[in-house]
Amino acid sequence: MTSSTSAGSTIGLVLAAPATFDAAGYAALSFTLVNGVESIPAFGAQVPVNQFQPLAGPVEKHKGPPNYGSLQVPMALDDADAGQILLRAAAEPDNNAQYSFCVTYPTGAKRYFRGRVFGFQETPGSATNVLMGTSTVEINTKIIRAPAP
Repeated sequence: MTSSTSAGSTIGLVLAAPATFDAAGYAALSFTLVNGVESIPAFGAQVPVNQFQPLAGPVEKHKGPPNYGSLQVPMALDDADAGQILLRAAAEPDNNAQYSFCVTYPTGAKRYFRGRVFGFQETPGSATNVLMGTSTVEINTKIIRAPAP
C-alpha cells in the first residue's frame, strides 16, 4: 500500500438518503461538491470507556455507545458556490434534516455517512485574511468505506 497526501480531497453533500446504506447505495446519489475547502479534519467513530471498580478485583472496562464524530470544515467563503449554499441552508435552525455526505480522497477512495449541519459561521478576520466560513457537521451513522477503484 502506498501513502498519499490530502491534496485533492473533496467533500460533497445531498439531502437524499441512499436506497441502501452501503457503498453502492451512496454511490448512486448525486453529491454537490463544496468548493474552497481548506482542510477536512479527523472523523470517525469513538466510544467512551465505561468503568466499574468492584471492591475485589481489577477495574472492568466496557465500550460505551458509539459517537461517530463531527467535522468542523473550514472553507474560503463563496456566496455563489452551490455546496456552500446547501451547507448554509442545512445549518438553518429550523432545518433538522439529515444529509448524506461523501468525502473523496485523491486515491479515489470514498467515505460515506449521514449527518446534520449544526452551524455555518463566517470569519472576516483581519486585513490579511481570506474571508472564511466554517461548517459544523455532526455525523449520525457508521462511516461506510469504499476503496479506491
